[in-house]
Amino acid sequence: MTIYQKMNKLWRIVATGFCFALFGAGGLALTFIVFPLLNFSAKNKKSRELKVQKIIQRSFAFFCGTMRFTGAIDYKFEGQEILQSDKDCLVVANHPSLIDYVLIASRLEQCDCLVKEAIWHNPFMKGVVKSAGYIPNNGAGDLLNDCSARLRDGNVLLIFPEGTRTKPGDVPTLQRGAAQIAIKTATDIRIVHITVTPSFLTKEKKWYQVPDVKPLFHVKVKDKLSIKPFIDSDISPSIAVRNLNRYLNDALFPL
Repeated sequence: MTIYQKMNKLWRIVATGFCFALFGAGGLALTFIVFPLLNFSAKNKKSRELKVQKIIQRSFAFFCGTMRFTGAIDYKFEGQEILQSDKDCLVVANHPSLIDYVLIASRLEQCDCLVKEAIWHNPFMKGVVKSAGYIPNNGAGDLLNDCSARLRDGNVLLIFPEGTRTKPGDVPTLQRGAAQIAIKTATDIRIVHITVTPSFLTKEKKWYQVPDVKPLFHVKVKDKLSIKPFIDSDISPSIAVRNLNRYLNDALFPL
């Protein structure tokens, strides 16, 4: 590695640390200053959540732009206009890195999200996800009803069916939540595929373990999957869920 490459790597460690410090400070500011003020200007819960999600989109777009500007990462979106035009659908994506949700939500003014339980205990994020009206993935019995209600309103619901980041080299395993929601609510699915080259912000590494070269995040919006063929048959809902889950696995992790 040349001196320039070593200095560039050191700079990206500093830049990444700065960006995540900014992210944490922004999360606290939104939670304790911005979102409480919305309670006075938007008394209706649905209207307030939509305003919060628009603020989140702009905040995440600023964060992603800052990471690119400082040279911490680069990213490329393919088909974001298609994604932005979607209504009443599930957005299902693979989950290779820590900022996958941030990247996708930065392009959507309205984006509900199924959020794992740990996020609701994160001091920098719990106020954000609560104010946005995100749905906790805690196995509660009303989970499907909550998702169904959002989709009936024409909302977009983002789900990472892996449940957590899959380590590079591991065989990904999809939980059935996304397939169950799609079958239960008869909702079409937009497939989004994310690649990170070289890998960065993975589950087994710390934020400061940056690769030797600047990572590129490629977010590709793929085809929308019609749910009709999976429910227009005589098979049981449980078999339909398994069939859909296998299809999603092949779509998210093509050979």
